[in-house]
Amino acid sequence: MELELKGKRVLITGASKGIGLACAAHFLREGAQVCIVSRQQKHLDEAMAHLQQQRLLNTNEQSSIRANEQSSIRAREQSSVECLPPIHRCADLCDASQAQALVAELERIWGAIDILVNSAGAARRTPAAELSAQAYADAMQAKYFSYTNIIDPCIKAMASRGHGVIVNVIGAGGKVASPIHIPGGAANAALMLVTAGLANAYAHQGVRVVAVNPGLTLTARLEEGLVADARAQGITAEEAQRRATAKIPMGRIAHPDEVADTVVYLASARASYVTGVSIAMDGSTTPLI
Repeated sequence: MELELKGKRVLITGASKGIGLACAAHFLREGAQVCIVSRQQKHLDEAMAHLQQQRLLNTNEQSSIRANEQSSIRAREQSSVECLPPIHRCADLCDASQAQALVAELERIWGAIDILVNSAGAARRTPAAELSAQAYADAMQAKYFSYTNIIDPCIKAMASRGHGVIVNVIGAGGKVASPIHIPGGAANAALMLVTAGLANAYAHQGVRVVAVNPGLTLTARLEEGLVADARAQGITAEEAQRRATAKIPMGRIAHPDEVADTVVYLASARASYVTGVSIAMDGSTTPLI
C-alpha cells in the first residue's frame, strides 16, 4: 500500500523513546522528513543514534533488493524510497513560548509542517490516597498542555495552507478510570475532546485531527505504572504485570511498533476521510462502542 508520505514534513514530540521513537523510525522508512523533539538532550542523542542505525539498515535492505533485481512491484517501491536523515530539537513543550518558537523555526527551515504527531508527556501514576492538588496540576501540565501548546501554532499554520494532519497519541486511561491514573486519565479525556472539537472546527480548512489510545504498551512508562500499581495493591511489579496482562483478551501487551503502524496510516493519504475519532488499541481490554 502506497501511503504517499515520501517528502512529508513530520514533527514528532516525545520522540526520544517508546511510541514516539517508533513513530519516527516508521515515518523515516516511508521517506518522510522527520524532526524529533524531547526535553532532554541526552535522550535525544540516544534516539538519533538509534534512528541512524535503523536508517543504515533500511539503506542496506534497499541495496540488497536492487542487487537481487527483484521484479515485484513492492520491491521497486521500497527501493525508490530514500530514507532521509532526521533532525532533532530540544524543547520543553509545557512552555508555550518554546512550543511556538519550535514551530516557527521548522516552518522557516522546511517551509511547512505537514504532519504533527504528539507523543510527549505522561502524568505520573499515583495511588489515589497519595494524590494532592499539585498532582492534578502537574498532570495537566505534563500531558494536556504539552499537547495543546504545540497543537495551537501548528493547526493554525496548517489551516492557512489548507492541509495538514495531527495525530495525538493519548491513552486508554481517558476512557476508563484507573485508581492509580486519575489526574492523568482526566488529562487524556480532555485531549480526546480537544481532538474531536478541533477536527470539527478545522475540517473545512483541510486539516484532519485524530487520536490513538494505546493500552498497555512495552515502554518505560509501563514500567513506572506497574511500580505504582504494585505499591497500591501491596504486590510486586512482576505480579502487577502478570495480572494486567491476564486482563487483556489478546493475551499480551502491545509493542510500540504496532502503535506506530496505526499512527503512520492515520497520518497518510490512505486515511484521508478519517478525522475526529480516537482509535482504541488496548487488545479489546475495554470493549466500548
